[in-house]
Amino acid sequence: MTEDLILGRRRLLAGSAAATGLVAFGAQAQDKVKSGSVEIEQVQVAFIGSANLGGGTLSFQGKSYRFSVGGLGVGGFGASKMQATGDVYNLKELRQFPGAYGQARYGIAVADKSTGDLWLQNTNGVLISLRARRTGLALSLGADAVFIDFK
Repeated sequence: MTEDLILGRRRLLAGSAAATGLVAFGAQAQDKVKSGSVEIEQVQVAFIGSANLGGGTLSFQGKSYRFSVGGLGVGGFGASKMQATGDVYNLKELRQFPGAYGQARYGIAVADKSTGDLWLQNTNGVLISLRARRTGLALSLGADAVFIDFK
């Protein structure tokens, strides 16, 4: 149990460090090479702090890989279920995909009407750009440390 808590804290710290790299996202945007796509479903709850949990599928080099995703962050209010699709950039090898990501997000959900985008980046230089559809009642604006792992 204690080992799990320590590992979880380390993962979140690594994700926080990756979130710092999102500031440079615009500068790196012209260098990105599309290498795959993802579909993600997750639930997010926020009241100043936020938490999210879910899973998805990575399509890479003609194959599909299931993964789990979860994290903690700051910013937002409410609860929502999110379905997102997007593109993966700069993924050269499958082993570069799992790990800690920094996530920047914005969006709003009122019942079944929503808007929002998310950007994730890990320390391997893998970028994920997501277009989100949310249901619920939530305002999402902030940053998260997110951990992705294969199932």
